[in-house]
Amino acid sequence: MESQTPPDPQGADRPRVIRRHGVVTRVWHWVNAVAVLILLGSGLGISNAHPRLYWGRYGANFDPAWATLPRFPRWLTIPANYNLAISRRWHLLFALVLGFGLLAYMIGGLVTRHFQRDLRIRGRELRPTALWADLKQHLAFRFHDPRDPRAYNLFQKLSYVLVLFVALPLAILTGIALSPGMNAAWPWVLEILGGRQSARSIHFITASVLALFTIVHLVLVILAGAGNEVRSMITGRWRVPE
Repeated sequence: MESQTPPDPQGADRPRVIRRHGVVTRVWHWVNAVAVLILLGSGLGISNAHPRLYWGRYGANFDPAWATLPRFPRWLTIPANYNLAISRRWHLLFALVLGFGLLAYMIGGLVTRHFQRDLRIRGRELRPTALWADLKQHLAFRFHDPRDPRAYNLFQKLSYVLVLFVALPLAILTGIALSPGMNAAWPWVLEILGGRQSARSIHFITASVLALFTIVHLVLVILAGAGNEVRSMITGRWRVPE
C-alpha cells in the first residue's frame, strides 16, 4: 500500500505569486510617471500665461477663442509661483525624457514581444458579449482572469494601446509643432496639424486625456490593492488576489 503525503496546511493558504511585469515595463513606467506629472504641472503653468485656445494659424487676445481655460491654482503648477520661463524649461526638459523614454520602451516592447504577447487585441475580445462580461467584472472590482492572472483584460489593453500608440505620440508631435526650432527644421508638422493654434489646442486636449487616464489609473490601482500593485511595478512580483 502506497503511503500518501499529507497536504501542507500552510502551503494551501500561501498566496500565489507570479512575475507580471518585465524590467523594461517597470523602468519605463516610473520614468514616464515622473515625466508626465512634471509635464502636466509645467503645462498648466504655461497655460496660465494665456488661458485661451484657438483653431487655425493665429490667435491672440482679441481673436475669438473656442475655449477659455480657468487659471490653475499654484499647487497644481510647476513652479508654484507664476514664472513662464521656468515652466517652459521644465516642460522642454521632461518632454525630451518622455519622448526618448517612449522610443526606448517601444524598442524594448518589440524586442521582448511584450506588445504582441500582452497587448494584442483579438477579434473575439471585441464581441458584445465579451465586452459586456468584461464590464461586469470591472463593476464588481474583479480586474484579472483567474485562469490567466498575468493577462491584461480588454479594457486595460484598449486603454494602454490608445495611450501608447495614439495619445503619447500625438502629444509629442503637437509639442514638436509648438517649438520654434522644430518649426524651422520641420515646417510640414505645423501644416498637417492646421497651424500653430490648432496644434496648441490639440496638445492641450491630448494632455487632458492623459491627465484623465492618470487619475483613473490611480483610482483603479487603489481599488485593486495599492500595495500589491505598486510592489509588482517595483519588483515584478504580483500576488494573485483570492
